[in-house]
Amino acid sequence: MVYMYRRLQASTKWPGVSPGAFLGAAIDGELSIFVDESGGQKGHSSYCIVSLVFHEQDKSLRPSVGSFQMDLRAKGLPDLPFHASPLMYGKAPYEGMDVGCRKRLLACFEAFSRRAPYFCTVFSYPRKEVASPELFIARFKRDLVIFLTDHLEYFQTFRQVKIYYDNGQQMITEALHGALDFVLSQNAVLYRMANPKEYRLSQIADLICALELTDIKFQKGELTATDAKIFGTNYSAFKKNHLRHIRAKELCRRASSTP
Repeated sequence: MVYMYRRLQASTKWPGVSPGAFLGAAIDGELSIFVDESGGQKGHSSYCIVSLVFHEQDKSLRPSVGSFQMDLRAKGLPDLPFHASPLMYGKAPYEGMDVGCRKRLLACFEAFSRRAPYFCTVFSYPRKEVASPELFIARFKRDLVIFLTDHLEYFQTFRQVKIYYDNGQQMITEALHGALDFVLSQNAVLYRMANPKEYRLSQIADLICALELTDIKFQKGELTATDAKIFGTNYSAFKKNHLRHIRAKELCRRASSTP
């Protein structure tokens, strides 16, 4: 799959091609942006993470979804809406499943995420740096404005940009509105409520948050017993088997306050 604009190796078809080669390519389509968060203001995580998944509507998800469903049937696994935290901890709808089964479900969903036509970016902040909703909104809005401005030529190629978020965190909703309305203009952006159970790409955004948080835990030496059961304790293996597939989908340099 080939996209119009890249800052990193988000295209695997033409590796090494300069981003400049994609500039000026005009399309009159629709871009959907699916948003998910981890460690919101009411949570107990030491980090606040927001992931954005970008999908050009003319790139069909049907082949990758079909392959995903075939993988599940071949392995005798249920087709459940993916949710990383309940999967890791064996909570509903994964209750009663052993760790091996849950890890196979994760592997199938990660394979789907590698095949699906999208790209992404992720923002992560130590909670102590965004301890209040006001601090988070200011920080995230600033970083999102910078990100959108850096890629303005790409976003301006779309007739419509639609944002899908479940409004789970008011501070994230406020920052999204502020940054997107400011950079892309209110006429270009439409907002849609998104139930993650109904959108595969919202579920991918959830996966990205989980992998980003696990990566931070590896780097900080904060891996939990549950993390180790699902991902192991070898950081190199985690990066090779899990993280690098998401990194290959990134639209730009990672927007992160963590080292």
